[in-house]
Amino acid sequence: MSETVVVVVPDADILASAVAARLVVKIIDAQAERGWASVVLTGGRIAKKVLASVKELPAADAIEWSHVDLWWGDERFLPSGDPERNDTQAREALLDALPLDKARVHAMPASDGPDGDDAKAAAARYARELAAAAKPGSSELPHFDVLMLGVGEDGHVASVFPEHPVYHETGTTAAVHNSPKPPPTRITLTLPTIRTAEEVWLIASGPDKAAPVGMAIEGAGPKQLPAAGAIGTDKTFWLLDRAAAAKVPQRARSLR
Repeated sequence: MSETVVVVVPDADILASAVAARLVVKIIDAQAERGWASVVLTGGRIAKKVLASVKELPAADAIEWSHVDLWWGDERFLPSGDPERNDTQAREALLDALPLDKARVHAMPASDGPDGDDAKAAAARYARELAAAAKPGSSELPHFDVLMLGVGEDGHVASVFPEHPVYHETGTTAAVHNSPKPPPTRITLTLPTIRTAEEVWLIASGPDKAAPVGMAIEGAGPKQLPAAGAIGTDKTFWLLDRAAAAKVPQRARSLR
C-alpha cells in the first residue's frame, strides 16, 4: 500500500529548494541501485523554480545526467519552442545546461511535429515511445522513479481536469480537447499511467491551492478532484508551502 507523506515548508522559495534537493537525492539513489534513473517532469511556476534550484545544488554534480530518462506528465499542444510549452520552460530553467543524452529526453510531440495538429495521433505517438522504453514483456510503460505534478486551483493534475472526459481515459496517454484552462488542446498521461510511478510528488504553493490540496488529502473523489487520484505505488508526497497547506489538518503534516 502506498504511503502518503505531507511535507510543509514556510514559503515557495524554500519549497523549490527542498523539492530540488529531494529530487537530486532520489536520482542519485536510483543510479546507485541500477545505474540509471527515470523522472517525469511537470510544468508551471513552482516546477520552473524547482528546476532552477537543481542547477544551484553542488550535489547535482554527483548525478550521471547522461543516464537519466526525462519524460513529461502533460504538454500544451503548441509548436515546438513555444514559450508556453512545458518542455521549453524546462530546457530554459535547467535542461540546456546539463550533459543529457538527447535520446533520453522524451518531450511530448508539438503541433508542428509529424502528426501536425492531430493531438490524438500525437498522444498515440507518445504512448508508443513510452512502450518502446518499457522492459520487454513487462508492460506498456517504463519504470518511473518519481513523477512530479503541480496541482491546479481546480484540483487538476497533468491535464486531467475535474469532470472532464479525459478522466475516463484508460490508455497510457490521451489527447485533451476543450480544456477548461488555455490552451484548449493538450496531451497528457492518464491517471492510470500516473499511478504506475514509484513515487508521485504533488507540489503546490500559494493560497489559491489551499482548498483543493486540503480536500484531496482529506479523501475527495478523484473524478471531482483528480489530484486525489494521483498516487504512487510506493509513496505519495504532498510537498507544500504554508499557504497551500492552510486547509490541511495538523495531524496530516510531517513538517511545518
